[in-house]
Amino acid sequence: MADSTTASLFPELPLAEQERMVEAVLFATAEPLTEAELAERLPEGIDLPGALAALERHYRDRGVRLVRIGEAWAFRTAPDLGHLMNREAVETRRLSRAAIETLAIIAYHQPVTRAEIEEIRGVSVSRGTLDLLMELDWVRLGRRRMTPGRPVTFVTTTAFLDHFGLESARDLPGIAELREAGLLDNRPPPGGPRGRADGDDVEGEADEPGDMFDAD
Repeated sequence: MADSTTASLFPELPLAEQERMVEAVLFATAEPLTEAELAERLPEGIDLPGALAALERHYRDRGVRLVRIGEAWAFRTAPDLGHLMNREAVETRRLSRAAIETLAIIAYHQPVTRAEIEEIRGVSVSRGTLDLLMELDWVRLGRRRMTPGRPVTFVTTTAFLDHFGLESARDLPGIAELREAGLLDNRPPPGGPRGRADGDDVEGEADEPGDMFDAD
């Protein structure tokens, strides 16, 4: 009896109607939504994976596309039409070299501890550098390591993937791509022979490769 009552309360919806519901929710939200978050806003019985797959196909050649960002979904302008958005005024600020290097290490080595970041960079990492990256919502705290002291780790966020147009961290450019783009050169390691601390870098300096990580 309970099963028949439930079935009558939640009749199966046509796939086209399910797609419309998912489409409406995604268009109305500014931030990417996970499937779990979508399910909370939709009626029971929705074939969410099927509806998302159908919408992704439908928008594949449109001016906007349904894209997967980490574990979430969102509508974004088609990459080849991005130049049409250039009229919008965007205020940018340059990240210091310390912040760029720290962000790159976290992105390529996550989950990574502060001590590991310092070991890779060869210099200490100021708290302000990590605070800035977390304020931008590009970096967040990860799980603690099961090692003495239980150090916390750092990982990149969905906002980081969204900002740089990546589906996952696996889509980060490789060494050859970075070198081709001019983001790797023969510059000596940070600090040179004597080393330096993060305090030697200030926001706004024109060290390369700053353009890669301009913040909105």
